Amino acid sequence: MSSTTAAASRKYNFAYIIRICCIAALGGILLGYDTAVISGAIGPIRDHFNLSPAQTGWAVSSVVLGSILGAVSAGWSALKYGRRNTLFIAAILFMISAIGSALADTFTFYTILRIVGGVAVGLACVVSPMYMSEVAPKDFRGRAVSMFQQSAVIGQTGVFYVNYLIAKGMSEEWLVDMGWRWMLGSEVIPAALFAGLLFLIPESPRWLVLKGQIDKAKDTLSQISNPEHADRVIKDIQDSLVDARASNGKSKISLRSPLLFAILVIGTFVAAAQQLTGINVIMYYTPEILKPITGSTENALFQTTFVGIVFIAGNGLGMYLIDKVGRLPLMKWGTLGCALGMTIVGYVLYTQTQGYAALFALCLYVVSYATSWGCACWTMISEIFPNSIRSRAMAIAVGAQWFTGFLVTQLFPMLNENAYLKENFNGAFSFWVFAVLSLLCMFVVVKYVPETKGVSLEKMEETMAKKLGKHLPEKQPEPVKANA
Repeated sequence: MSSTTAAASRKYNFAYIIRICCIAALGGILLGYDTAVISGAIGPIRDHFNLSPAQTGWAVSSVVLGSILGAVSAGWSALKYGRRNTLFIAAILFMISAIGSALADTFTFYTILRIVGGVAVGLACVVSPMYMSEVAPKDFRGRAVSMFQQSAVIGQTGVFYVNYLIAKGMSEEWLVDMGWRWMLGSEVIPAALFAGLLFLIPESPRWLVLKGQIDKAKDTLSQISNPEHADRVIKDIQDSLVDARASNGKSKISLRSPLLFAILVIGTFVAAAQQLTGINVIMYYTPEILKPITGSTENALFQTTFVGIVFIAGNGLGMYLIDKVGRLPLMKWGTLGCALGMTIVGYVLYTQTQGYAALFALCLYVVSYATSWGCACWTMISEIFPNSIRSRAMAIAVGAQWFTGFLVTQLFPMLNENAYLKENFNGAFSFWVFAVLSLLCMFVVVKYVPETKGVSLEKMEETMAKKLGKHLPEKQPEPVKANA
């Protein structure tokens, strides 16, 4: 059988799909690396620059502010320049931030470079899952997009271990003077690797269709599956765009459509609610949370690596289940685990229980989060937006996600160090709040978001309309041309 005949007869080229998704998922590794590197560095940075609780929060949340800027501009960039080129811009910004923040001699210069890194994070967290959802077949899409969350967790766990190795055997004085610089600067290695590997993947076929580059889109889709399937997908994409324009009565698709606006609101809530579970606090402040119980920075960093390993395992479980049981069951049971884990963390802190109880509770939280608000949430927000608005809608949704994350990250050290709350709750108050918020967010998601397992991206608007109780406008018949 010739290679052309084999390509025409196969259903999907999974080796090719996995290869390009793995490269795109490196954006997730950098997202995890950039956001979690501060967990080991924040204590030394606080002491180096003699920061107040509010300034300590700003030292961490500045990257989140940059992520908001990156996320809201990602839709425009991904639409104008393409998904792959936007990821390359993010890789360059990651390198600039890593080098600059490591060399910072003032707190102001440090925060500016961390904001630059945050812009890269915002770009990557919008465009990487968007790209993967657009190249993966519908039956494989949940696992493919979950690779982004898994890669982010691997990046976080990797930097937990890097931070531990840098701190191992070193004095507190060296960590305050130089250690945090090595931690921040180490990111330049994965960033350079990401930039180089992006040249090996194609542009998103759905973006190519949006730009009228049909031949290039067909080439990519033919490599993903076969030429006949490529033709069908291209026709579905074109039809979905025509229908969206017709439903708005305009040549340019508008978010003022009641249905599209409702989908945007729901998708934005799902994205923002992810941060209300408290994940950023766990990723950024775990060593600081554990330090009073473990007795030293080195021991706290060592236990933090276990949290990361459990996170990877939980995400692997989510990747295995997401296309089997669906998104909503994972959201329900995973959120219950998140609430239980946060409740136990709060109890351990409230009673100042020594030992491994806090580590156990944190591990319960992250494995539950990974299967629900990690895997399922990222998959949902990359799926539920129709083709016509996906780049803009994901930018708005992820921008809201990072804005919520900014508030959580900025306020946590201020609440944690509040004299009244510290005296009466011993640091437990914030974690109990996160437990309650997790359950409230789960209720809204289950009520308004449909199960998206096995639904093609081109049929997502109709699926969302049914869940929201709305009706799609009837497609207008084309006018009959009079015979000459």
